[in-house]
Amino acid sequence: MKEALFYQSLDKKRVRCKACAHYCVIEPGKRGICGTRENKDGKLYSLVYGKVVALHIDPIEKKPFFHFLPGTESLSIATVGCNFSCKSCQNWQISQAPKITGKIEGEEMTPQQIVDLALAYKCPSISYTYTEPSIFLEFALDIMKLAKEKGLKNCWVSNGFFSKETLEAIVPYLDAINIDLKAFSDEIYQKYCGGRLKPVLDSIVFLKKKKVWVEITTLAIPEIIDENVFVQIARFIKKEVGKETPWHITRFFPEISWKLRHYKLTPIELVQKGCDIGMGEGLLFVYGGNVPGLASEDTYCPNCHKKMIDRTGYVIKRFDKNGKCSACGADLYIIE
Repeated sequence: MKEALFYQSLDKKRVRCKACAHYCVIEPGKRGICGTRENKDGKLYSLVYGKVVALHIDPIEKKPFFHFLPGTESLSIATVGCNFSCKSCQNWQISQAPKITGKIEGEEMTPQQIVDLALAYKCPSISYTYTEPSIFLEFALDIMKLAKEKGLKNCWVSNGFFSKETLEAIVPYLDAINIDLKAFSDEIYQKYCGGRLKPVLDSIVFLKKKKVWVEITTLAIPEIIDENVFVQIARFIKKEVGKETPWHITRFFPEISWKLRHYKLTPIELVQKGCDIGMGEGLLFVYGGNVPGLASEDTYCPNCHKKMIDRTGYVIKRFDKNGKCSACGADLYIIE
């Protein structure tokens, strides 16, 4: 347990949490929407500091990052909790656990231990993933600072529902982020996620302007995502973020979701349709995800269209030359 970094004291010992865009007002003895921040006698505490519930070494492509340190492994960590309640969540057993059970599970670890593990296993990066990193902001930030000192990269996989305070705090230490852009309407965000769209869009634009490497993921749920949504997202990415920004369109598996098990498995055709729309709108790199063997999970030169990175699952073969097309020399926008 650690006192929260960002909160405001209010009357009657209430507090306003400033970790995310909910800006929860929390009564004494109560927790915020995430279930991990508690008001104890007028002070706000993070209940998940140092409590690691997931720790794995993953291919960086699993996050997914396709243009950031391709072919490397990343030490990946999480605590329990999330500020969203996505019905489609596929890590709901840990993301929603504090709301379901009230318990804060996890193994005690220090930031130094996390960094030492990354160094010992020769992982060039640490990924804050599986659940929402802004919910364990204090812990993540302490790790990120130590990691930066040791030359490690910091990567977040996030819903992007940040407060301004959190954004400003992480930018100096954040190297890459993959943000789930779940839809393109407040209605869908409120109904299926318990959030709002605009803070997510604002976060994406802010981080791109701050020169953090940004990739975007959209889960293609058939009953929620259609061609019109693909068009809206593609146009937003091109206009506000940049046509070089990788966009991952991933297949939805209902049987492992939290509350959408009665929905249909995403047809492969819908994933491919989204990729085609993204490319048709002028994006340079649009990828199909959770469909091994699909041509759209490979990287092609945006100029001469020759294959430069072949991906089968998390196995990759590179044909580029230092992030440039080996055939024509065009930039593939790869960060190494």
